[in-house]
Amino acid sequence: MSLTFEDSAGTALDRRNIKTDDHHSAVTFLLDWLETQQVFASVRAVGHRVVHGMTHDEPERVTSELLDELHRITPNDPEHLPLEIELMEAFRQRHPALPQVACFDTAFHRTIPRVASLLPIPRRYEAAGVRRYGLHGLSYEFLMEEPARLGDPAATKGRVILAHLGNGASLAAVRDGKSIDTSMGFTPTARLVMSSRSVDLDPGLVSYLARTEQMSATQFQKMVNHESGLLGVSEISSDLRELFAQEAGDVRAAEAVALFCYQKKVDWLLRRGAWRIGHARLRRRYR
Repeated sequence: MSLTFEDSAGTALDRRNIKTDDHHSAVTFLLDWLETQQVFASVRAVGHRVVHGMTHDEPERVTSELLDELHRITPNDPEHLPLEIELMEAFRQRHPALPQVACFDTAFHRTIPRVASLLPIPRRYEAAGVRRYGLHGLSYEFLMEEPARLGDPAATKGRVILAHLGNGASLAAVRDGKSIDTSMGFTPTARLVMSSRSVDLDPGLVSYLARTEQMSATQFQKMVNHESGLLGVSEISSDLRELFAQEAGDVRAAEAVALFCYQKKVDWLLRRGAWRIGHARLRRRYR
């Protein structure tokens, strides 16, 4: 793990490797290091990216009530929320007078229409908060600031497709400046192949692996988040740069790259164009 410290202009002021055994020791190291920096005395607030915020649609001050709520919804995102909560609580313990603000990835997609948020499972689960939320919202908010900065009317009018491609990957459709659909669903593992996360899987795979390999829910969660995607298909790496370098000589690398590109190309054709055509035909047929 490495730590890079930059000034407001983006100039790297410090970079060092960190040897940590777990997230708790990494948090302790970060706070110890920050407290030795002269600039830390001028810090007036701490901002946190929080991956899952359910119905929150604006940044919020971190309070005891908000932390209690985030603890309650950790089953929605067991990969991220416990770690994010631990960092917020560590700052509160060591610097209780320092304001903290939580910024939610899911907030950007609160404008998607209801039909795009529904999951085709028994309705009672929706009351418990099981629905499509969409993630990477802070990245999309930043991307939408660019056409606004350039004076492009697409920032507030018309249709825009945004792609967040990296260790995690997703797509978003924006109309008149608001999110109307996204490739991610209830969890970050939905739709698009990522570095180590799977694309959408046949739900029957859960019971199949439970029967044939006695795989538990915890083991399945680990597989689809840390052992799948580019890493799982290639058996080489989760890094596209390494896969591109070996693409010509290793069929596993070539297939991982092809799957990654295929998913991005096909996803919105299926989710937007085909949906519109199919919806219109069904209405005519069954009216």
